[in-house]
Amino acid sequence: MKVWVLAVITMTLSATAAPAADPRYPDWPCTQAKVPEISLAAVWAGPPLDDVQNKWKDDAEVSALVAKLSARKTPLDEAEKSVKELLAASGSDKAAKAKLLFAGLFDTLNAQRSQVMNGLERVSRKQREAADKIREDALQLQALQGATPRDEAKVEALSNELIWKTRIFEDRHKVVRFVCEVPTTIDQRLFALGRLIQQEME
Repeated sequence: MKVWVLAVITMTLSATAAPAADPRYPDWPCTQAKVPEISLAAVWAGPPLDDVQNKWKDDAEVSALVAKLSARKTPLDEAEKSVKELLAASGSDKAAKAKLLFAGLFDTLNAQRSQVMNGLERVSRKQREAADKIREDALQLQALQGATPRDEAKVEALSNELIWKTRIFEDRHKVVRFVCEVPTTIDQRLFALGRLIQQEME
């Protein structure tokens, strides 16, 4: 009964439970290299931000804009328009506002990115546990299929359970592949907004 189930399960697990590419991060499931934090130097060539670190939270206008710009649901062109409007209205405070705004974006997007990456590693650990359980159940199914007399009801029940677990495993793997793109998207967003802020300061 459903002997093909074992072949499907074996193919699924071998395709989706590959070892980590970087031994330093055994739980990292993405093909993209794990970079734990965005380097400030990689996204900001403007004036030093040492004098504004954490002070952006004290500026209600900047804080509100940081929250809007950091949300991935806010289209980049809309975010860029909001940056220009804020800085254009800042007058002599433009440089200070610009630094506060980027400091806020850097802190917030780096934190978002870390949250996404930690979530990916948690899911990766669950996937490894799920793969181990599926393998155990597959071995049990093999034993049931080879038993004499053969309990067809148990074979049927375990086959169905394995199909269900494998489907969940595959669905989760597809989600992970999609979410693996998010840190790169955050990097690109921060770089684009940082470049715009620097241009508007000049």
